[in-house]
Amino acid sequence: MQEGSRRAIVAALIANLGIAAAKIAAAIITGSASMVAESIHSLADTGNQGLLFLGGRKARRPADANHQFGHGAERYFWAFVVALVLFSLGSLFSLYEGVDKLRTPHAVESPVIAFAVLGVAVVLESLSLRTAIGEATNHRSDGWRAFIRNAKSPELPVVILEDTGALAGLALALIGLTLAVVTDEPRFDAIGSLAIGVLLAVIAVVLAIEMKSLLIGESASIEEQELLLSTLADSAEVRSVIHLRTLHLGPEELLVAAKLDFVAAETAQLAAAIDAVEARVRAAVPTANLIYLEPDLDRTRS
Repeated sequence: MQEGSRRAIVAALIANLGIAAAKIAAAIITGSASMVAESIHSLADTGNQGLLFLGGRKARRPADANHQFGHGAERYFWAFVVALVLFSLGSLFSLYEGVDKLRTPHAVESPVIAFAVLGVAVVLESLSLRTAIGEATNHRSDGWRAFIRNAKSPELPVVILEDTGALAGLALALIGLTLAVVTDEPRFDAIGSLAIGVLLAVIAVVLAIEMKSLLIGESASIEEQELLLSTLADSAEVRSVIHLRTLHLGPEELLVAAKLDFVAAETAQLAAAIDAVEARVRAAVPTANLIYLEPDLDRTRS
């Protein structure tokens, strides 16, 4: 796991742990459905950061007989589990709490405490999100939205989506509480909880879709593929590139397989040519740590 990803997870973990404790206390005092939903939301987010750390630790295990390409995909699996936690624990519980409070409305007690806790939570979540977006922007000059769509490392996209959802959830909780207090109608608070549940479900689905793509197996980025092709084609030992295939075994582990028409024909010369081309590929794309090059004839050439 890269240092930037670790820093963003730590910032999110510290923020969510403090926010969860404050929200739980406020939920007990006020009886607010929105505060209960937000408490579960923050608890789920705190657990999710722990799952991301667990995935990073498991991914560092060396390759073995059953996993000969290593355990890099552990990070994708545990990020997918995060999506399941957000949906099952965060979304479903918020929806249940909202429905329950709609059926049996309960006036919000001591709303000042709830507003104060939500205000502090907005500040802490904003700081966490700023840290994550800063790290994402360092990786891609075209912004953090493009980073989420194209990142091969799951941790930063997860933190960004979680923090964005947390801020949106806080806004919904504030709106629900405000309407409940101003109109003296506690059902608005329950509606806020329902809205938070729907929001978490949407974020969980988006996250699950992104992680599913990584779990199934994504190729190198277009930029990396073009760099690999140009590196192979420009090698003096290579007459032409017949085809190239890539697969991310983990965020920083890329499998490269290519069929090449080599200039050399003798076995010894081919072996030396393959070694030279592999060295150039690794220098051009450092994550390409597994390279398989197959000599063949380019039958499309006249």
